[in-house]
Amino acid sequence: MEQSGKLVITRQRKQRGEQVLSAFYENGKAVELSCFDTGEEQLLGSIYIGKVQNIVKNIEAAFIEIERGILCYYSLLKKEEPIYVKEKKGSKLSPGDELLVQVSREAVKTKVPTVTCNLNFPGKYLVLTTGERKLGLSSKLSSEEKERLRKIAEPFLSGKFGVIVRTNASHASEEMLQEEFERLSRNCLKVLTTGKHQSCFSRVYQEPPAYASAIRNMKKEQLLEIVTDDSKIYETISLYLSEYQPEDLEKLRFYQDEVLSLDCLCGITTAFQSALQERVWLKSGAYLVIQPTEALTVIDVNTGKYVGHKKIRETFLRINLEAATEIARQLRLRNLSGIIVVDFIDMKETEDREKLMDFLEQEIKKDPIKTVLVDMTSLGLVELTRKKVRKPLKEQVKNNS
Repeated sequence: MEQSGKLVITRQRKQRGEQVLSAFYENGKAVELSCFDTGEEQLLGSIYIGKVQNIVKNIEAAFIEIERGILCYYSLLKKEEPIYVKEKKGSKLSPGDELLVQVSREAVKTKVPTVTCNLNFPGKYLVLTTGERKLGLSSKLSSEEKERLRKIAEPFLSGKFGVIVRTNASHASEEMLQEEFERLSRNCLKVLTTGKHQSCFSRVYQEPPAYASAIRNMKKEQLLEIVTDDSKIYETISLYLSEYQPEDLEKLRFYQDEVLSLDCLCGITTAFQSALQERVWLKSGAYLVIQPTEALTVIDVNTGKYVGHKKIRETFLRINLEAATEIARQLRLRNLSGIIVVDFIDMKETEDREKLMDFLEQEIKKDPIKTVLVDMTSLGLVELTRKKVRKPLKEQVKNNS
């Protein structure tokens, strides 16, 4: 079964309940894995009428309650424009204020969820925001596409909200962009209008199930097929695609085989088990050791069983380049985020270190989540950062086991 550009979604039943597993394959290898608890309420992307519980001045933050007992972190440093539900004197945030907020990051480890007052309504090609009311263009778009898309999107600006043109908009027709803009505008205005008339802690807007909404974040040229063997999941994705991404509906397929399950066919469970191991073997016989800590993730590159007949310099460069490809894959696979420090095999030649850094930068550009190659320290350690959005895979599985 060809697995390049294939998104596979299945349901797994456990003693404590059910969970949905999703795996995205490129060139026969899993590059993204996610685990969702069907009984757990999805917070990420949801919009609530929250209440400010307290202001912590020394960290320039507020804690806002969105549901009974669920406190979220809100940064005051960003100086966002709050959308108050009730009229108030002055613009300074105070305890007791009720306002519209959106969950922008899930709870990660010991950190509570994060909320923002800049409401975002993402589509496949565009994102509408109540924050900066201007036009933004993805940095990954070519100069020619930026110019074309700017001409199409500038008329969308009306002063009510801002518009961000996503990478997926590349080569999208004006008609497709117009249709999505109108749909997102309706959603945005509905939330802003009806939200002010609902009671505190009400959820004004909820994202589709995470396994469905994740489809829009995938690059359109990479997603070739969506396969599931669960009728409920099939129906949910079908309805989602029909409403939000009709052009991708033909990619959806329902798998039926009484002899060979979809899990066994694609090796989903095996992929999850491998992604939770500390050691990752490379084809050359070298291996990685991946160790997440509270503050950062450390990745160590080891020569292992590698037996080469070339010069030491060439051997070390070859292993490091192989490791760089696998590290970029593992960041996506395990959904590692925050600060990542990589200890590659030491190379003395400046030319080799530069070649490695250039190669690693190209590999992490394939990641749909913003990943930045910071630098190589004087000790030869490579520093990267990856945006935190969802929980790391290890935590997803732990919470759903």
